[in-house]
Amino acid sequence: MKYQLATTCFVIGTVLAPFGAYAADSDKDRSIAASVVKDSAITTKIKAKLAAEHLGSAKHIKVDTDMNGVVWMTGTANSQAEVDKAIAIARATEGVKSVNNRLKVQKDR
Repeated sequence: MKYQLATTCFVIGTVLAPFGAYAADSDKDRSIAASVVKDSAITTKIKAKLAAEHLGSAKHIKVDTDMNGVVWMTGTANSQAEVDKAIAIARATEGVKSVNNRLKVQKDR
């Protein structure tokens, strides 16, 4: 009897586990496909503009956009001028509401 009850509880728990994981998803804006596409489009535009400017440190700059059009830039640049240029490019991109700058100038070793 105990074995049958334990097996039944295990099966029910296994079936319900994915529903619990889905409900616990904390990234609420990703549930709307249009939001994901818009965020990705803004990020892609900024990355393309950075590449077109031939910034030496463009490959070390990470760009991410949240659902409100806020761009997060992290990583390193070779100079403060490159940081300023990257931030200016991001701010001038259509759909960007604000830019959070976490870029740092890479020190010579």
